[in-house]
Amino acid sequence: VQLQACGGGLVQAGGSLRLSCAASGRTFSNYAMGWFRQAAGKEREFVAAISWSGGTYYADSVKGRFTISRDNAKNTLYLQMNSLKLEDTAVYYCAASTFQTTITRDYGNWGQGTQVTVSS
Repeated sequence: VQLQACGGGLVQAGGSLRLSCAASGRTFSNYAMGWFRQAAGKEREFVAAISWSGGTYYADSVKGRFTISRDNAKNTLYLQMNSLKLEDTAVYYCAASTFQTTITRDYGNWGQGTQVTVSS
């Protein structure tokens, strides 16, 4: 499956953004999906995951602020980000896996990343 993320941008602290990830090539609904992020000079980290049926899991750092969702009819994954903080600044990646997991290496398909910058 091919993935393309978009929706990043510059936002003030406390603001909101919604990321989208369009999938093509394989049956999107067969995959568990995840969002990861990588800040400058840091390792890529897990943000949120959603199973094919809609079950969700979040990193503690974003729980209560971010919401992952999917529309299988539109082959699209979303990440609604509210109450953004300076430390949320990173390149955000969407990824696909054959099972729901928080582990980076378990995801075999990755989008190109979209930059999210939170300013004070």
